[in-house]
Amino acid sequence: MRPAWGRIGIATLPKEAVLNPYATEAALRWLATAIRLRAVAMVAPQGFGYLGQALSAAEQYAAVYGAAYRPGTDRVVCSPGHYVIAAYAAAAETGLIDEAALASYGQNGSSLEAIGTERSPVPEFTCGSLGQGLSAAAGFALGDRLTSRDDARTFAFVSDGELQEGQVWEAAMFAAHHRLSRLTVLLDANNSQVDGPVDSITTIEPVAAKWQAFGWDATDLDGHDVAAIAAALAAGDLAARPQVLICRTSTRRGLACLPPDADGHFIKLPADLADAAAAELRAEADRLAPEAAGNG
Repeated sequence: MRPAWGRIGIATLPKEAVLNPYATEAALRWLATAIRLRAVAMVAPQGFGYLGQALSAAEQYAAVYGAAYRPGTDRVVCSPGHYVIAAYAAAAETGLIDEAALASYGQNGSSLEAIGTERSPVPEFTCGSLGQGLSAAAGFALGDRLTSRDDARTFAFVSDGELQEGQVWEAAMFAAHHRLSRLTVLLDANNSQVDGPVDSITTIEPVAAKWQAFGWDATDLDGHDVAAIAAALAAGDLAARPQVLICRTSTRRGLACLPPDADGHFIKLPADLADAAAAELRAEADRLAPEAAGNG
């Protein structure tokens, strides 16, 4: 029997387990798995879509939405608009949007568009044209300073392919010059873009050294280590300069069932593969649920 994609069928955790500054590692690992499962459910009806972006960035979104972001105080920018699938999934799991709305993802007339726009309900800013999000994030951070919102933080999700855009580096210079210490970039370094591997299109390494040269605190880490990301975000709360977390990731993470030649940028997901992916992620989420809920 085909799964009811509007209901993903895993144990629900208490809200406080996945949405507070002290969320446990187990809860954040569960949240990352739930984000992946929600993304599969959103892509499955079409049979293709931006699943690889959610697979690679799940831990980043789990760490931000589960352990750092304070709705109404902080801001989230999703610079690569097609990553918004992960933002929708994280928001549904943390109670920021109605999970039933996810069933309309990518459909004509839905506010949950496959590529985020000004109508997208979750991030404060997203953009279709790549490379623009950091400029908006720097503007938010400076605006908060000028209006004495000194406690507010801005979290900007950026992709490694965007580092080929000059506007990113202009914004990076601006943020460092103004010492926008309440700004954190989560850079998804998954080495994937529409034309192929990033390193085969334009060399962007050494990434950390470049950000440091532009005046940022740069941390290079395993982008699938959700505890390391959460710890780095907590450290960034006390930073004196803008912070970038270079998260090394894979667009296949969490799904052993994907074929070796799966295109991470735009994954094809026929019905049998969607069923296998959902079953794999459901089993992992259920395995993590007792410890994540504090019963392990």
